[in-house]
Amino acid sequence: MTIRIGNGYDIHQLVPQRPLILGGVTIPHDRGLLGHSDADVLTHAIMDAMLGALSLGDIGRYFPPSEPQWAGANSLDLLAQVGQLIQQQGWRVGNLDTVIVAERPKLKPHIETMRSHLATVLHLQVNQVGIKATTNEGLGPVGRQEGIAAYAVALLWAIPR
Repeated sequence: MTIRIGNGYDIHQLVPQRPLILGGVTIPHDRGLLGHSDADVLTHAIMDAMLGALSLGDIGRYFPPSEPQWAGANSLDLLAQVGQLIQQQGWRVGNLDTVIVAERPKLKPHIETMRSHLATVLHLQVNQVGIKATTNEGLGPVGRQEGIAAYAVALLWAIPR
């Protein structure tokens, strides 16, 4: 079996009057993430990991912020397109392992729903999607609650032909 591994990272600034969306889940919070799309850092990191595993660039190549059509885009819709691209290239996701770094809000109550949304979009079993949440212990921009970051690793395997 041929496998490939990619990693992804994303960070967005927290601002008032924006929804906080992570893994396709709207989470109650007094601020949300600033970005051209819905700014879902978790989903963006996953897309970059998947694309990176096949040396296909990053999400900016496929969904550039300079293009008005991506303004306010639902990142789960973009993830579905990346999933189709990966499959067209002859690959499937074996598993995803991710970390969200945020001081607040508490993410544990939302993790299973995030896993379910991401698995559904990518036609995976929920046990193929790992999500962990941690803080930055008050350090740096995430620690000062200026933003939220996410890291992702994707393992892809070649579809037998």
